[in-house]
This record gives sequence, structure tokens and C-alpha cells, in this order.
Amino acid sequence: MSQGKVTAVFDIGKTNKKFFLFDEEFQELHREYIRIDEIKDEDGYPTEDLESLKNWMRKVFNDILETEKYDISAINFSTYGASLVHLDENNEILTPLYNYTKDIDASVIESFYEKYGPEEDFEELTGSPKAGLLNSGMQLYWIKQTQPEIFKKIKYSLHLPQYLSYIFTGIPISEYTSIGCHTAMWDYKKRDYHSWIYEENIHLILPPIVSTETSFNMNYNGKRIKIGVGIHDSSAALLPYVRSIRENFILVSTGTWSISFNPFSDSKLSKLEVEKGCINYMRINGKAVKASRLFLGNEFKKQIEFLSDYYQVPKDFHKKILFDYDIYYEITKDFEPMFRWFSLETENMPSETIINYYNVEQAYHHLMIELVKVQAESIKTIEGNSSNYKLYVDGGFTDNNVYIQLLSHYLRNMSLRTTKSSLGSALGAALSISDKKLNSKFLKKNYSLKKHVPFIIN
Repeated sequence: MSQGKVTAVFDIGKTNKKFFLFDEEFQELHREYIRIDEIKDEDGYPTEDLESLKNWMRKVFNDILETEKYDISAINFSTYGASLVHLDENNEILTPLYNYTKDIDASVIESFYEKYGPEEDFEELTGSPKAGLLNSGMQLYWIKQTQPEIFKKIKYSLHLPQYLSYIFTGIPISEYTSIGCHTAMWDYKKRDYHSWIYEENIHLILPPIVSTETSFNMNYNGKRIKIGVGIHDSSAALLPYVRSIRENFILVSTGTWSISFNPFSDSKLSKLEVEKGCINYMRINGKAVKASRLFLGNEFKKQIEFLSDYYQVPKDFHKKILFDYDIYYEITKDFEPMFRWFSLETENMPSETIINYYNVEQAYHHLMIELVKVQAESIKTIEGNSSNYKLYVDGGFTDNNVYIQLLSHYLRNMSLRTTKSSLGSALGAALSISDKKLNSKFLKKNYSLKKHVPFIIN
């Protein structure tokens, strides 16, 4: 038997499904993962294979319990958002787990905003820009409009993290972080479901809301285990920072999407902020988190492929390029935007990309200057009334020397630190059902915290 209590976490992404064990100091003891092939919904659109996922989770957990190597006292679940599981009165799943990238009939969306708009006011109240099924509340409206017989059979609609908890507890619940992630379901002014949820009688199939810190003490296969209610992965990744940092901060989580979080801005979203792409997430206590999103990693990847082909260099050429002040100085003397974006929109974007440099290092610096300027503006949109923030950056771009140097330069008023952890959302899920107090040393110990100083301007 192990030396202490262990917390298990299932961290379910769209690609990798991971299982972790953490000790009482939140050190990783064990991990395993699997990729599960997608299946297709009734329209042939790819979607999560829920049955295979459920079978894998049960097997992994039962196997680890049977080894008796670890004294597992708790389990929790972190997953991607904008996904709902619909159960009938026999607790059977009624529909596929519709993929949030699936397009639905535009007339359904138009009818919704005609009924409950105007669109701008709705987006401000719900912190949810119009985004089809990425607004998971829209999925419920869509099913009601297009599959009324199915809708009538729904007893409960569960967000994906809560469904995974339900697999182990049999208790249907809702919780704040899943409701609050661009679902178009929550009215941040009222701090309740938006009135459209009640007018459509959708509240009748939504289980009671509980705090994300809620857990149930259950007898599982003869063992007493605390089972959490699950948490949305972005909110989970934010939690270790909220619990361990005392000053105001902004967290920039980088990857395919670059998402900037401000848990300390009390102001409601304005029209201008919504226009600039701001959204709301929710902390575990129901408090709003102002956030802005950029498809930065996706854009970076496409532009790197373009430069690689243009200069006939390896696809990973950028990994060897370090920030060069002389190149930066030359480029910025008479700076003009050079790149046409694949997945971003900026005011001065040229109609096509015309490269003006002999070598890839210069072109790459120019690309990064443009991208980091967009990133810096995205961060500034969520500052609120104060600019006195520490800035934390985690994820893939922390290894990008040019990105970090430029970001610390363009946001000189903020003290920039990078962190590294492949455990982000899993660790947050473990923390959310723990009453352990964290201090400022937690990030240094668990996240390879590193401070960065802006370069000196000659």
C-alpha cells in the first residue's frame, strides 16, 4: 500500500484521454493515456465514442484499485466544454455527443436570435458570442426545434464533465464552470440561467447546480471514495494559479487557441469587449472570469508551413531561432504589416503576403512581431480598470524565445513569468476537491516558474 492518500483524475481532451494519480502534495505518481477513434453521428459527422470512453475509464479505474498499490481516496474529472449528454428516464443516452464544430441549420440560429435577441445585448449578458454549437445551450434549442420527439424523452442533459462523474455516482448535477463557458445559457447580470432557458422549459431537464468543489462520499467496489462533480478544463487549468497567487494576474494559456484569463475584473462585458472577441468563463464559485481568445497557435502553424515552403527549410526551422535585437531594430524602423492571415482578422492586414527578406530568420522575426502585437492587444482587452497585473504564460509558446521576448517588450507594464506543466487541467481537477491551502512556492515547485525581463531599447 502507498505512503498516503492519492487523488485520481481523468483528464479528457478531444484527442488524448488521460488518467493521473497525484499524492497529497500534488506530485504525479502515475499516468496513462489512450486515443479513442471517433465515430459518426446520424449525419455522418465525427464525434466522441462515448461508450468506448466509458468502458476505458471504468477498466482503468478498476484495474488501479485491484492492484492495491495506491490508497485512492478521491477521483475527479476534467474535460473539454460545449458538449452535452442527454439521458432518458432509463438513464440511457439518447443522442450522439454532438461535436461542437458541427454546423447546424442557420435558420435555427436565426430564429433563436429573433426570439431572444438583439444579438449584441444577448452576447453581453451571457458572455457568449454567437458561435453555433460552441454555445452548448444552442444545442438544446436545436434539438427541441429539429428533433422534438427526442427532446421530449430527455430527462437530464449533463455537461460532459458531469456525465463522467455520473458514470461513477449515478447522481445527475450541474456545476458552474461548465455552465459558464460560452454556453449562452447563463445571465451573468442575474447570476442565474438566462430567461430563454425558462421560456423554453429547458430548466426542467437541467439538474441542480452545485459548487465545483462538491464531492460525494461513495462506496465504489467496496471502497470508500470521494467522487467529484467534474470541472471544465479551461477553468481547471486556471485554478492552481488562483489558489497560489495573492496578487492580481492575467494568465495566457497558449496552444492552438491562445486564451487570456482575467479572474479579477469585476466589470461586465461591454459591447466593445464583445466585438473584440471577449467572452466569459466561470470560476468554481460562480464568479465571472473575463477572457479573450485568439486562434494564435493555428495561425502560427500555417504561417510556419508557408515560410518553410517559401525558403525551402525544415518545418521546425523556428525552433532554432532566438530573438535578435538587431533584426528587430531594422524591421521596426519602417514597420508595415506583411502577412495575410489564414485564421485571424486585423485592421491593416494586406490582401496578400509578399515577403521582402532574403533569409528566413528576418521573415520569422517579422511574423512574430505581427503575431505578438495581436496577442498583446488581446490581453489588453481584458485588463479592465487596472493595468497592475502580473502576467503568466503557459502552454506551447513558452518555448518560443522570440514570442516571450517580444511579449515582455510590448507589455512592459506587466511582470512576465512563464510556467510549464503538462498537468494543468488535471492538477486543477485534483485541487478543486481538495481543501489543501497553496502558497506562492507551489508554482515554483510544480510549474518551473521563470521570470522574464524586457530587453533594453538602444
